[in-house]
Amino acid sequence: MLDTAPLRYRFLNHSDQYARWSGLAIGLVAAQQLVGMESGDITMPLVFAITAFGLCAVGGVLLGDALTLRPQEAVRTASLAPRLIRDQVPPRMAPLLLLQAASLVALLAIGAVTASSNPDWAGRAITVTCEGMRASLGPWPGLYYSGPMFAALAVGTPVCIWALRRISHGPGDDQQRRDRAWAITGAWGLLVSSQVLLVVVMIFVALTETACAGPLGAATIVVTCPLGLLSLFTFGWSLVTVVAPRAVDEEVADDGTFDDE
Repeated sequence: MLDTAPLRYRFLNHSDQYARWSGLAIGLVAAQQLVGMESGDITMPLVFAITAFGLCAVGGVLLGDALTLRPQEAVRTASLAPRLIRDQVPPRMAPLLLLQAASLVALLAIGAVTASSNPDWAGRAITVTCEGMRASLGPWPGLYYSGPMFAALAVGTPVCIWALRRISHGPGDDQQRRDRAWAITGAWGLLVSSQVLLVVVMIFVALTETACAGPLGAATIVVTCPLGLLSLFTFGWSLVTVVAPRAVDEEVADDGTFDDE
């Protein structure tokens, strides 16, 4: 009779990877379905698709973390030094993601304040004066589009913070805790950076649709385009980190040496 224990253990040992990859796959399928849904507004399906992808990525990582096998040690030791979340997350990328999240909230708030109040375009366009006439430019990140984004941030951010707190105070060696924390940070990064990129694209399309944006519109494009490039970089990093998280100690990285164990 074959011994199935090693096979079962190998499956459980990699179940966190399967859960992360499944979350990304489900997010891609959901995004594809949402993009193709019938709607009179081409932008709203895209908003739903990107939001669903980010939430599925977060859900897959959280499920994978819950399935991660904890070390079974005969004798457990504890350090007197307090474990802090900032010691587990990526020291360089975490501040960038926080900056992006703050920028996203600021852009959505500005979009909500400056959006047109016209009943036909309320919350999804901006009204400008063009050659003495009023014109509506869109899509604009007003409340019509920002509602799902704010909801996704309101759900995903506290859950990720809770997971990071649980990891920092939970069992496991330092490398394992950092790997798990990096995976969660990457999932949250996917949620944030994809939405930042979408908002930047919306602003760029709206302000370049006609020549009515004026100097203020040109200045807005100059300010937001670098943010869009940054979101592309952080999106790529977040995706790679979710697929295969491998935390590197900041001190080791500064010395130019890596631990391959």
